[in-house]
Amino acid sequence: MTSEHDDTMPEAADDASAETTLHDIIETAAAAGGFATLLKAVEAAGLTATLKGEGPFTLFAPSDDAFGELPEGALAELLDEANKDELIALLTRHVMSGRILSSDIEGQTLTPEALSGDVLEIDATEGVFVNEASAVTADILCSNGVIHVIDAVLMGENDEDDDDDDDDDDDDKEAAAA
Repeated sequence: MTSEHDDTMPEAADDASAETTLHDIIETAAAAGGFATLLKAVEAAGLTATLKGEGPFTLFAPSDDAFGELPEGALAELLDEANKDELIALLTRHVMSGRILSSDIEGQTLTPEALSGDVLEIDATEGVFVNEASAVTADILCSNGVIHVIDAVLMGENDEDDDDDDDDDDDDKEAAAA
């Protein structure tokens, strides 16, 4: 038994040292699996070089399952060359400058700006939520930032418009009552 432990110890040490070699966001997402749709979209948008760049970046990465929850035809429409600007806006809504770990924001609510210019609503008081998406895996460290896997695509303006319509309806009801 002692010799078996001796044999496994160097392997464990090798595994630990291999884990300390970090790769960029694109390489990490590709190696992790479950991000084929995101990576295809990043390539179609011409953002691969950006996310392989120096950073640091924080990527809220929708999984393939999250993209699968989009309405039928929405992804194909976004990937259409004619909609490249919309695709870029969508993808950069998922990226922030800086490396933000879950432990950095634990217990806080924040409203940071994404690379798209959109303001994100982050609630880390009970788990981590970005807008309505939940972080299902946090703190995947990369050489140029960190990935947090989320369970929904951050659609942005469409979600906000729905909220604004509700507010307008309330205002209309108040005006009618007066």
